[in-house]
Amino acid sequence: MEKTIVVKSTVGLHASLAAKVVQAASKYSVDINLHYHDKVVDVKSILGLMSLAIPSGENVVIEAKGDQAEIAIADIATILEK
Repeated sequence: MEKTIVVKSTVGLHASLAAKVVQAASKYSVDINLHYHDKVVDVKSILGLMSLAIPSGENVVIEAKGDQAEIAIADIATILEK
């Protein structure tokens, strides 16, 4: 399952926001990846998220596999779309 969203934070995916995403993703026993351009990183990796350097207004795709995939994607999307 996947969902395309827009990163709405005015400073993009910064350290504090990445930490919130990792914390939320870690609650679920699913594989969750974030796709940005041609790169794919594990959402549970703060270094992976930070390496993407996603600016505000960019589209990203959240992909999850597992029983709680839909809930996990919704939770992470809520954080990134604020």
